[in-house]
Amino acid sequence: MSRLEHHPERHLVARIGWLRAAVLGANDGLVSTASLIVGVAAAQTSKTGILVAGVAGLVAGAMSMAAGEYVSVSSQSDTENADLARERAELEADSEAETRELAAIYRSRGVDPAVSLEVARQLMVHDALGAHARDELGISVYTTARPIQAALTSAATFSVGAVLPLAVVVVAPGSLLVALVSGSALVGLALLGGLGAKAGGAGIMKAVLRVTFWGAFAMGLTAGIGRLFGTIL
Repeated sequence: MSRLEHHPERHLVARIGWLRAAVLGANDGLVSTASLIVGVAAAQTSKTGILVAGVAGLVAGAMSMAAGEYVSVSSQSDTENADLARERAELEADSEAETRELAAIYRSRGVDPAVSLEVARQLMVHDALGAHARDELGISVYTTARPIQAALTSAATFSVGAVLPLAVVVVAPGSLLVALVSGSALVGLALLGGLGAKAGGAGIMKAVLRVTFWGAFAMGLTAGIGRLFGTIL
């Protein structure tokens, strides 16, 4: 038995289904809740009012993320299923033409014509629809849409991300609340960016700079709006 059979490769693309939803949810939970708190605090609202606004933002945001992810990924799933149904009908109508189509795909990738036809025939016998889904449509077990997984992951990670600024509100003195919420949120975003990049095999520093820049921009903008409306009202 080969070494590869003893130690099968584990590719990072296998994480793509939940990693995207997890990173998006946690990042959005932290940024949106911290921005909401900073904006409300800048309007000279009481600490109780700030906390109530933050909790409401957590609940509303988590539900919105879950619903949005479910609808979005369900649309992708519907499209995939429609394509698979069409491919299934084509296989039943003319399997020989579909075999030649599969062989042509392999030829375009550099496989010898005779070999490509033989490979196509063997795959058609083994799993015709699976072969066409993977090589013609680009649908694989790693990238196929999973609406429930995406919805639950986004809602859970949004809630986790939102907990940090809420916890700071509870313990921070009123005079330092905006500074402490903003600072802790930026630290949290940097950690999230680094963890997401590491899990996905991407560059850590680039991811950290990206999320902290946009987080700081969002909080600065909402703080300015909150201060403006607080002064007017």
